[in-house]
Amino acid sequence: MDEVRIDKWLWAVRIFKTRSLASEACKKGRVIVENVAVKPSRLIRRGDIVQVRKPPVTFSFKVLDLTDKRMGAKLVPQYMENITPPDQYEILELNKISGFIDRQRGTGRPTKKERRDLEQFTKSFNFDDFDFWED
Repeated sequence: MDEVRIDKWLWAVRIFKTRSLASEACKKGRVIVENVAVKPSRLIRRGDIVQVRKPPVTFSFKVLDLTDKRMGAKLVPQYMENITPPDQYEILELNKISGFIDRQRGTGRPTKKERRDLEQFTKSFNFDDFDFWED
């Protein structure tokens, strides 16, 4: 086997959980080979450097061997080498530490404090005074 589709290889070496997720990442331009965003059908060879952007981090892998069959996690080091720079892992750690601090106001579920504030605010209104259904 001299060449394998990039989406099959990414799935086989467990970078993505499903092949459709790997294909989708390629279509969105998150998979880069030789500084070029690639399509899912792009063929890769041994020695290629594959970069996968999973925001906020860009992981880099060197292709050691080719496969299109999914394998156990213990066998993955025979097929790829993780060459991700340490600064990318620092970004990941900072993101984990910050947690929900960066959540923009109004997005997602309200925090416990926001929910309590909302309940307190709505208790101050007498909704009987409003005529919602009358024109």
